[in-house]
This record gives sequence, C-alpha cells and structure tokens, in this order.
Amino acid sequence: MSNAIKPEELEKAIIEYLENYVEDIEEDVENTTNTVTKEAKQELIQTSPRSGIARDTKYYKGWAIKNGGRTRKGKYYSKVVWNKTNYQLTHLLEFGHATRNGGRTKEQAHIRPVEEKYGEKFADLLEKKIRRTSKWHYKN
Repeated sequence: MSNAIKPEELEKAIIEYLENYVEDIEEDVENTTNTVTKEAKQELIQTSPRSGIARDTKYYKGWAIKNGGRTRKGKYYSKVVWNKTNYQLTHLLEFGHATRNGGRTKEQAHIRPVEEKYGEKFADLLEKKIRRTSKWHYKN
C-alpha cells in the first residue's frame, strides 16, 4: 500500500490531518489542565494558613476545583481552584487587612506562589505534549 495521495484528494487529506491534530491537542490540554489543577489544589491545602480565623473556619479544607466555563463554540477549556467554604478569606489572608484596633494583619501569601509555580508547570507540560504529538504522532 502506498502513501501517495492523488492531487484531487490532497485537500481532503490535509483537512483530515488537521482535524486529528486539533483533537489530539484539545485532549492534551484537558489532561494537562486536570492534572495540574489537582496538584495545585493539594498544595494549597498543604500551604494554607492554619492559625487565627483560618483555624476556626477550617479554611485549608475548603479548596475545590470547578469548571471555568466554555465559549459558545465549546473550544475553551478551563478549571478554577477556589475556596468553596471560605472564599471571603482568600484576599484577606493573602494581602493582609485592617484590624479593629487600627493596625494591620500580616499578609500570608499562599495562593500567589502556588499559582506561579503551577502556571509555569502547566506551560512546560503542555509544550512537551504538543511537541511530542506534532513530532511523532503524524509521521507516516
């Protein structure tokens, strides 16, 4: 069997190739997103503050993952890691806040470092998967 394509079938072959490529990339994006958000959630649970008001409310146990939504065409895939039970505290703990006495609480940065770490990790993993897919998967 030959891999030769007749000129009149070239357009169809290119379209089929690109559709398969797009499906593989979409699958890689979904898998990578799911993996990275699960890891980020677990790290947030580990690094969340456990003292003061955060201790009283079990703030660290409230981290959850939800779907970020899709566009009308359904080509946008995202996940969001958020604090389901005490979402009001995230900003106050991350950046500090005013107290009743007129002072300020100390900031407890625990979200930003995780976001930066897993943002880079997501980009690296996805780039590796895309390079692997385009390099090996479609060669005949």
